[in-house]
Amino acid sequence: MEGGWDPEIRKYFLKILNSISMGLLWLMAMVTAGLYFELAYAGGKPIIYTVLFYVFLAGTLILLIRYYYRVWKSKK
Repeated sequence: MEGGWDPEIRKYFLKILNSISMGLLWLMAMVTAGLYFELAYAGGKPIIYTVLFYVFLAGTLILLIRYYYRVWKSKK
C-alpha cells in the first residue's frame, strides 16, 4: 500500500480526478472554439458555422456524459 492509501479510496479518487479533468478539457475546448474563433454567435459569417458548432457541442456533450456514465458504472 503506497502512502497509506486504501486501494478503494485511491480508485474512487482517480474517478473523481478523471471526471473533473475531462469536463474541464471539454469546457475549455468549447469555450475556445465558441468565443475565440467566434463560432458561438453569427456575426458577419454564414450561419452554417454557428449551427455546426452547436451540433458538435451537443454531440460531444452526449459523448462526455456517456464517458461519465461508463467511468462511474465500472467497478475497477
